Amino acid sequence: MVACSKEWIARGTLRISRQLSRGEFFAGLFALGCVSGLASRIIQSVNRLGWAEALFNTFGISIIVWISCAAGVSLVHRDRTFGVRPSELALGAGFLFLVVLPIGALSWLAVTALSLYIIISADVVSSRRGAFILLAITVPMLWSRLLFQFFANLILQIDASLVGWILGTHRTGDIVEFADGSGVLVIWPACSSLANVSLAVLCWVTVSQLAGSKKSAYDVLWCLLACVSVIAVNVARISLMGLSQWHYATVHGSWGDTVGNTIILGLIVGFSVLGVRRELFQRI
Repeated sequence: MVACSKEWIARGTLRISRQLSRGEFFAGLFALGCVSGLASRIIQSVNRLGWAEALFNTFGISIIVWISCAAGVSLVHRDRTFGVRPSELALGAGFLFLVVLPIGALSWLAVTALSLYIIISADVVSSRRGAFILLAITVPMLWSRLLFQFFANLILQIDASLVGWILGTHRTGDIVEFADGSGVLVIWPACSSLANVSLAVLCWVTVSQLAGSKKSAYDVLWCLLACVSVIAVNVARISLMGLSQWHYATVHGSWGDTVGNTIILGLIVGFSVLGVRRELFQRI
């Protein structure tokens, strides 16, 4: 009886693997991984702000991440090759095990591993392009956060050094004196440039993979320009807050965040699109 059940399960699994395209299989896994990875951030945002405001703020998740998730899954789904290997079914089972656990970091770890597998093994170009995007998503969602935990003091001190140099005031660690001498400005982790730099890299990868641009030495230049522009805007905003208590109260508010984030988003997208302008114009 047990042997018959095992044989029935094996035949059923084999039938499903033959009828299911590789694109559908892997895109489904990636979609589940992204949803699981984003779920904790969404729940935290809703509990803190309520549904309406959380939705307006895209649940505290950059619009670049949302678009990249959709783009990556869509590119992987284009693979219409049939025949999922038994080893890939086992890989999918391991992926699901990590994803169903209520730990967002494990979901992004699973997405990282599956993306690397697709990049190495896939024969379809669209699958590899989608996997590159999905791998890049894990940078701001997981790896840059881990990097910050290990090098937080150094990263914040770099930002503080730039702000102190612009203001011409004394710096101690991540603390900078106000330009008018009315107090000190503490640079918190949320104000670090690292998070937006990782988003700039993600945006560049997403745009270049969607456009299907060929590898070029200029790729590094355009990606670097996007990253530098992010750092420049972030440091300029913190420096403006460091002019006085009044400037801090004005710029640090919700309107200051909105303006700063909008400028950063515009620069990131702008430099990324400029980098693939030839491919975009050819399609138009």
